Amino acid sequence: MTRVYTVASGKGGTGKTMSVVNLGTALALLGKRTIILDADIGMANLGLVMGLERTRITLHEVLAGEADVSEAVYELPTGLMVVPSGISLRGFQDADPNRLQFVMSELVKEADYVIIDAPAGINRDGVIPLAIADEVLLVVNPELSSMLDAAKVEAVVDIVGGSLGGIILNRVPPYHIAQTVQSISSVMNGQILGVIPEDSNVRTATAFKTPVVIRYPESPASRGYKALAARLVGDKYERSRGTVPVHPLLAPKRENFVDRLTRSVFGDV
Repeated sequence: MTRVYTVASGKGGTGKTMSVVNLGTALALLGKRTIILDADIGMANLGLVMGLERTRITLHEVLAGEADVSEAVYELPTGLMVVPSGISLRGFQDADPNRLQFVMSELVKEADYVIIDAPAGINRDGVIPLAIADEVLLVVNPELSSMLDAAKVEAVVDIVGGSLGGIILNRVPPYHIAQTVQSISSVMNGQILGVIPEDSNVRTATAFKTPVVIRYPESPASRGYKALAARLVGDKYERSRGTVPVHPLLAPKRENFVDRLTRSVFGDV
């Protein structure tokens, strides 16, 4: 059965998109049919970091009713499938975010895992991805502003009857992992699912438009993403030195509805 995860954050700059890229790639390397989708139709950058910025058909065209879903799916050599959003203002204006639920109903037929890169923060377009996921994964940095903003997203997930799968703690100082995990656990309701250490290799790999799990497969961040992917599929990740702690997923799963979520958060708009 296909699992749909929305990866969200309360603010920009947390490393959310790179978490989507590397988690999706790690799942594909495990032999899982995986699709990652850029639901940030206003400020899309998933295609940019994957080298797909010049694609003719994107999620914009699909949401505008100008193309079929299958035309916007691009398969990479790793086996990972990507649905980028466009970067043109006109494409953004023509896109209807309410069609995202239909898009997902088509994508789940083709994959074991679908991972949605949600817009940062809380707005109407950003809330819709929270409703169509089986679980929401929050990317949080070990800093107060990131935690406070993530808590707001967590509250919205609860308001719409969604399910918080857990927290991806990103950019953690490598010599303070245990202390950071303990601190975050004491202030956030969601359990910590994965811990990704601060790693300069991520920035270098991004400059080459390559996931860090491909370019630097044994780097600290790569080991963290691989461990996270293994946790999602229920496998044990055999790690070498530099073990990254990973905590279990929250179990509850509930069905979500776009209409209910939009009304509950924004009223009748």
